[in-house]
Amino acid sequence: MSASSLKTLRDALKRRSFDGAYYISGDDDYQKDDAVRQLIEAALEPGSRDFNLDISRGPDLDPETLGILLATPPMMAERRVIVVRDVSGLRKDARKVLDEYLQHPAQDLLLLLKLAAGSKADLALSASTTQLQFDPLTGDRIPKWIAHYATTELKIGISGPAIELLQAAVGSDLHQLAGELDKLASYVEGRGEEIGEDDIAAVVGVRRGETQADFLDAVADRSLARALELIPHILAQPKTTGVSIVMSLTTQMLAISWGRAKLDEGLSRARLSQEYFDLLRETGAYTGRPWGSATAIWARSAERWSREALDHALDALLEADIALKESKVSSDEQLLATVVLSLCAADEKSAAA
Repeated sequence: MSASSLKTLRDALKRRSFDGAYYISGDDDYQKDDAVRQLIEAALEPGSRDFNLDISRGPDLDPETLGILLATPPMMAERRVIVVRDVSGLRKDARKVLDEYLQHPAQDLLLLLKLAAGSKADLALSASTTQLQFDPLTGDRIPKWIAHYATTELKIGISGPAIELLQAAVGSDLHQLAGELDKLASYVEGRGEEIGEDDIAAVVGVRRGETQADFLDAVADRSLARALELIPHILAQPKTTGVSIVMSLTTQMLAISWGRAKLDEGLSRARLSQEYFDLLRETGAYTGRPWGSATAIWARSAERWSREALDHALDALLEADIALKESKVSSDEQLLATVVLSLCAADEKSAAA
């Protein structure tokens, strides 16, 4: 979420004073759904929601139905709330009804227009509503989100190492992180303790030393035996596939290549970690792990890889990506083992030097 959208949402929730219509866009569906939930809870008393809350999909609304919804007054309440999901799917005749309404919105109606992820934002709707944009959280913000969700939604603490391990195991999918945190809260309920690393291991099934981050470290260090040992462990983790692992490896090798070029230009190794943080803030690249651990291993490894080895690694990863998407013979584990062998064995003399 942009800083301005976050402030707009927080101010509305705090004051319980709302603009007539909000256009909720961006590619993070979890944050969009959460914003809709919070606005509904703040705008309507629980006892009046059955009479004053309507949730529809844009493609399902004809102009007559939409017109009736927009014209219906609240029943025994201060306001009504209408949620239109996938608003870009409105047909032209229904969209005309919406545009006419937005010229003079009712004071006793809160209209929430939600755009599906991946859909192009509508400039006309943006101009006639209050915009709330929710983009995926960058890697440096995920730990703060985990801590905030645990303490505010679940009323439980979570240790720093547990946060790092959970992010390394699950990644940046907020729906999945919330689900795992819900299970963790139930697991430690009544114990009077915060969520720790042992709880992550018991509930999520991932231990320190067996995460995708550990696998990426092993490849960056060209520790062949260790990287091969970890492949079956990380493939068994939630929503982890050969393709997603190759994507994370490719990000890492591109980053190490970028760092190597910076070192060749005369940048000091001490400065390289900060340069990596600046690069991630600028690009929002998917690292598959917390930013701090990613930048640390990239900076440490950049001078250990030759340009030739890095070029070979990127070629091998491209071939692996194609093979994973097309092959009907080799398993993900076999293909990943092949690419790891290629990366860790390439240019060993340069690596040793």
